[in-house]
Amino acid sequence: MKYYNSIIDTIGDTPLVKLNKVTKGIPGTILAKVEYFNPGNSVKDRIAVRMIEDAEKAGVIKPGGTIIEGTSGNTGFGLALAAIAKGYKCIFTMADKQSKEKIDILRAVGADVVVCPTNVEPEDPRSYYSVAKRLNQEIPNSFYPNQYDNLSNTAAHYDTTGPEIWRDTTGRITHFASGVGTGGTICGTAKYLKEQKSGVVTVGIDTYGSVFKKYKETGVFDEGEIYPYLTEGIGEDILPKNVDFNLIDHFVKVTDKDSAIMARRLSKEEGLFVGWSCGSAVHGALEWARENLKEEDVMVILLPDHGTRYLAKIYNDTWMKDHGFLESREFSTARDIIRSKNGKAQLTTVGQTMRVGEAIRLLNQHSISQIPVTDENGLIVGSLTDSDILGKLIEDPTIKDAPIGQVMDKPFKFVALDNTVDVLSSLIDRENKALLVRDENQQVHIITQADLLAALTI
Repeated sequence: MKYYNSIIDTIGDTPLVKLNKVTKGIPGTILAKVEYFNPGNSVKDRIAVRMIEDAEKAGVIKPGGTIIEGTSGNTGFGLALAAIAKGYKCIFTMADKQSKEKIDILRAVGADVVVCPTNVEPEDPRSYYSVAKRLNQEIPNSFYPNQYDNLSNTAAHYDTTGPEIWRDTTGRITHFASGVGTGGTICGTAKYLKEQKSGVVTVGIDTYGSVFKKYKETGVFDEGEIYPYLTEGIGEDILPKNVDFNLIDHFVKVTDKDSAIMARRLSKEEGLFVGWSCGSAVHGALEWARENLKEEDVMVILLPDHGTRYLAKIYNDTWMKDHGFLESREFSTARDIIRSKNGKAQLTTVGQTMRVGEAIRLLNQHSISQIPVTDENGLIVGSLTDSDILGKLIEDPTIKDAPIGQVMDKPFKFVALDNTVDVLSSLIDRENKALLVRDENQQVHIITQADLLAALTI
């Protein structure tokens, strides 16, 4: 008889599938490593088992223990499968931007799920990173795998994913592309492949709102790059230990919209019903391949998960239209608002050393109600609004001679180009009276309440 002792014994040996239609006009052979053939329908099954087994060997977790992890969903599902096979309990923390399907699936396999706010700093006690760490400290015999910094993550792909790709391409692979989140998938796989053939080029796919691409290219961790985005599973506002930038040769950033549309194309044109970040990986890899691949090259793109995680999001036409990914109104996104200005409105800023009185004259001169504040390097470090400064002047008229840095408020939030008018409107409140957005050329634009009103009434 041929059978497996438990479901986790079926992990790995996922197929390579040639992409035929979405690659039209691009040279070379382009193959997808389809990870939804794993029992948990994602690449994260590989690291889940490895992290638990390494913890068992180290005596970090004992029988009857509890696994506690911060996850975007897929790692949690892999850990839950391993926990069922090995007799552990699971508690997972997730950001509230994750799909309802992911939360429901985790609960279906017996896990407790704690949903945490997305738009907080990683160090904030409410973040899903911090809540997982706190629960680990509070619950006896618990194990916090911490997929971001646990090098068993990278090791799992070095030992399995890399060798599978090398074997199935008979060593002909020349390029490997993958999304970058925790970094384990791309770095573990790339490390193995580069050891077999040093010329293998690795392309990391990042998202707008994440720090990876700029950090790779400049060595600067720029908090100004961080803002909310919708794509799940890639990009970060931290630098995980599993991300080895020496193993990633190039980064390509992909928007939420382009990712969603490519995922739907893969389903309709290739028969690959894949997840959202799979669209990111393919769109970004093909953008790079179009300019760099040769006819004799072989590129492998890793597709991390399955489309069932996103039925209420990118595979729902109403959701797509509401987010401006399927056009339903003339002004639907931040990109449309910026385009409508035709470049006429240049962003006006003031330096933090400028006197408050001078800034007020500038507000009046330009007929604006709010203005970003920059430091000596041109980085946005604060904001000034007419209503707030009026209140402060009434309390203390002498502050008109003070430098802006002493009275400024926190910087306006950065948002993604593809955020829709309804999302933008929800982000503007008493605490945040305008929004900032970077376009494809990295120029910064401001979106005000007046801009949103214009977009909704035209």
